Amino acid sequence: MKGIILAGGKGTRLHPLTKVTNKHLLPVGREPMIYNPITRMTRAGITEILVVTSTEHMGEIVNLLGSGKEFGCEFTYRVQEEAKGIAHALALGEQFAGKERVLVILGDNITTADLGEHVRAFEKQERGARILLKKVADPERYGIAAIDEKRIIQIEEKPEKPKSDYAVIGYYMYDGEVFDIIRGMKPSARGEYEITAVNNAYVERGTLTYGVLEGPWTDAGTFESWQDANRMLIGEDRER
Repeated sequence: MKGIILAGGKGTRLHPLTKVTNKHLLPVGREPMIYNPITRMTRAGITEILVVTSTEHMGEIVNLLGSGKEFGCEFTYRVQEEAKGIAHALALGEQFAGKERVLVILGDNITTADLGEHVRAFEKQERGARILLKKVADPERYGIAAIDEKRIIQIEEKPEKPKSDYAVIGYYMYDGEVFDIIRGMKPSARGEYEITAVNNAYVERGTLTYGVLEGPWTDAGTFESWQDANRMLIGEDRER
């Protein structure tokens, strides 16, 4: 199984900080933000990792991460020249993935939880995809999953009347069919290739399973959530 970290985008919600650097290079705790998804992957046993980022900041990302030797892994890099959505960025990983399954992490998702059990559960799954959910207090802000005991029935993006309080967070596992699905997609009304559409394609096939992430989690895409991420990781450092 291989890993793909999506670290592009413009980070507009963190302006003016992101006028001079990539969001994923901002400090969280005592390290750059992107170190967290890298560590989650390597601790889950994934050591071949693709990093997808924007044209403007590829040099900074490569200068920071290098070959991957420091992290006990091997990095490959791809440039997303236009910000056309998460699924568009993921499509750049097709050649890298080959026929292997992939764990995809959005680069601004921060957790101290172990992803290993979820990776192993997906490896036992015959085919399809697996995504991670987290119970949230404000489900109207997220893509929300309507679920039964084993499967996801539907995912709605920022629903006015959520069918559950389980948010789809930025940890996704896919088989090789994901790239065929993306090729058959059309952009959404906002001109992007949406990851929710990818996940709902697996729902329609009856092959999308889920796990619930135990432990603290936040994305770090706003000033408030970035502060939450700093508190989380600084607190973890103090406990060591």
